[in-house]
Amino acid sequence: MPKSPTFPWLVKCAGTAVALLLVCHLATRWVGTSLQQPAVTTRDGALITFNRYVQESVPDLVLVGSSLTWRLKEDYFSLPRVRNLAQAGGSPVTGLEIVANQVRLPKTILIETNVLSRAVDKPLVDRFSGGVRGQALFLRPVRTAIAAYETWNHAPPNPAQARAAREDLLRQPPSEFDNHVYVERGVEEMNADNPAAAASASALRIRQLIAEIERRGAHALLIEIPLSPEMYETRSFRVTRTIVHDTFPDRSAWLRLNAPLSELRWADGAHLDERSALIVVRAIERALTERVER
Repeated sequence: MPKSPTFPWLVKCAGTAVALLLVCHLATRWVGTSLQQPAVTTRDGALITFNRYVQESVPDLVLVGSSLTWRLKEDYFSLPRVRNLAQAGGSPVTGLEIVANQVRLPKTILIETNVLSRAVDKPLVDRFSGGVRGQALFLRPVRTAIAAYETWNHAPPNPAQARAAREDLLRQPPSEFDNHVYVERGVEEMNADNPAAAASASALRIRQLIAEIERRGAHALLIEIPLSPEMYETRSFRVTRTIVHDTFPDRSAWLRLNAPLSELRWADGAHLDERSALIVVRAIERALTERVER
């Protein structure tokens, strides 16, 4: 009587499953959780953003900031080689520290100054600083495979399609969304906050990092993301603005944005909606072009 093939088949399946579990375990330990698929937390989003930055070629333009700058999507830029390292809920100093700690620097770094009250994420800075680009050779095939999967799964849009989508968004009228409830809540929170001590420390650290970055040949510029008139006058933003301008009085240190406020809309008075973010990106590109042409 012939032997049933069921048992050998089960053994093979079990062996394959154990092997896959072992590979996943080793990849998690060696490669790091920063290569996992994006999760819902801002922390995981930051891990993915910075892992991508240290693994890919150095871009020409980098943005660092908070959730206000995070809204300026890379797809909105017509300039090539742009990386937005802004963190939702984070400090611009975190991104600036990581960029400054790399072997090679981008040509230009834009530093948001609206929100400077948050602490630097030291574990994140340590994780992505010092020798990250030169990791062990045996990890490179695994990273290459994962990067290829990410590229396939999140492929950037065709340039012509992306350009058409941007133009279509700009042709739309400004949003009529009634945000007054969110604005009132945001104004109350920002008026209750006094960021003086934290903002002063952040501004001084930014000044130190800019000096180091520019000594190495890169160029750093400060930017203010446009806010709604109600939010612009709150204590938190007003105090931060005063501190930053006292720390950086030289007008040449700033990239002045000429974005028409009448065309801008905010979900809560501080965070730009999509169309407005695109308008601000266009203003950034114009301002950068004007500086080059001077």
